[in-house]
Amino acid sequence: MASSLPLLALRAFVEVGRLGSIKAAASALNVTSGAVSQQIRLLEDRVGVTLFTRERQGLRLAEAGASVYPSLLLAFEQIEKAAQTLGEIKVRQTLTVSTVATFAASWLVPRLGRFTQRYPNIEVRIEATSTTVDMHRGRVDVALRHGLGIYPGLNIMRLMAPVLIPVACPGLVTESAELKEPRDCLNYPLLHDSDRADWPLWLAAHNVAKDQRAERGTAFEDDFLLIRAAEAGQGLALVPLEYAQTEIAAGRLVQVLNKPWPARFAYYVVTKQDAMQRPEVKAFVDWVMEEAQNTLP
Repeated sequence: MASSLPLLALRAFVEVGRLGSIKAAASALNVTSGAVSQQIRLLEDRVGVTLFTRERQGLRLAEAGASVYPSLLLAFEQIEKAAQTLGEIKVRQTLTVSTVATFAASWLVPRLGRFTQRYPNIEVRIEATSTTVDMHRGRVDVALRHGLGIYPGLNIMRLMAPVLIPVACPGLVTESAELKEPRDCLNYPLLHDSDRADWPLWLAAHNVAKDQRAERGTAFEDDFLLIRAAEAGQGLALVPLEYAQTEIAAGRLVQVLNKPWPARFAYYVVTKQDAMQRPEVKAFVDWVMEEAQNTLP
């Protein structure tokens, strides 16, 4: 029998029981007093018992009504809470951002709290990978990529160009060491990125003659590993300033020469052509461009 009881009548019963008045319950439910009275009569007829006793001050729960009122009140509170959750889900938006692990750890993630404070209804999922993602078929909404900016068929915005600086652990280069000019770096083991191009280009940019030593040394696929190797005293590393700031501030690395040099590659914001029409994508792109602008010296 319980499964056949009308939901509207049960709701009317709960409101009358809570407020003790047909009129007050009708106001809470945004219906007429006659409609509430009709639902109460319908429910009493269906269950075959009296649920309320009529008094001068209003209605009071009868024994049968009082026995089920707490459970029904809790049930409708849970329904209301669930409905509210559904409403929040409707306005909550999820954004998937892909970038390389080093950039995520050193630059993006430390700043991400400012985005969530500004846009609490946008949930950001960070995917840290060096693998090229298919923006056309995959689930990635925004990619922050390090390269030459050649991404056919996609919307591209230049985010920032890293400045490379030579760093080492404090114990590798002492005050008495002969490291005063860029050419002096060739007297130390050099740590490279995966294509071994940065050191030769950096040295050439500072008028150092071509030298085979510039291409020798251990190479690392990820800048994070490159920085860890430098911290361990394995050689000099040429890394983006943004990546090494924390280690320099903590004294784990030192900048061995004040010879910054722009990297060949820049960071780009990459999206599908029509992605900026989505409010959550536009909000993130505008924010990350703003953060990059504030990063510039």
